[in-house]
Amino acid sequence: MSDAASPTRRDDAALAARGRRILVGLSGGIACYKSAFVVSRLVQAGAEVTVLMTEASTRFVTPLTFQALSGRPVYTSQWEHLESLDPQHITLARSADLLLIAPCTMDMMAKLAIGRTDDVVSLVASAIDRRKQPCLLAPSMNAVMWSQPATQRALAQLREDGFTIVGPDSGWQACRTEGPGRMSEPEAILAAVAAALVCR
Repeated sequence: MSDAASPTRRDDAALAARGRRILVGLSGGIACYKSAFVVSRLVQAGAEVTVLMTEASTRFVTPLTFQALSGRPVYTSQWEHLESLDPQHITLARSADLLLIAPCTMDMMAKLAIGRTDDVVSLVASAIDRRKQPCLLAPSMNAVMWSQPATQRALAQLREDGFTIVGPDSGWQACRTEGPGRMSEPEAILAAVAAALVCR
């Protein structure tokens, strides 16, 4: 069915996101620039968006960018106390309607698969109840990294553990090669977020 004959994916995302509390986590990869668009669109749709960033992700896009786009404080360390006295950010996790990690690097996938929580993104993810709160991962990495047995083992475990995987796509990558591993485009990620919120 064409967009002309049905609501656009943008309308669907806006309807689903309005009034929702969404956490967006970023791990370190060049695809962080796409996440700025995702955050902006979610905020425009009426969602309350809180951004979490690993130290590596701040090398690609600054926290100030996401603070400006979201209108909210940005978490860059598990030791920060921006909105409560809770050092584990349990309250932040419990209040969320959905967690999106985009980009989700090979390293972040491995952390989530084995339960390691040494940065604010993986720490908050560990406090999400995936039986009630959707947790979406948008993988982003080089094609060789995506094909590694370790990545595929982590992927299988994450799916078994209840994470929703968005993508990745195949195409041109920052390493000047083509292949699978490219993070999905913002429109596809937004559509996945809308679908997860509608089902919640």
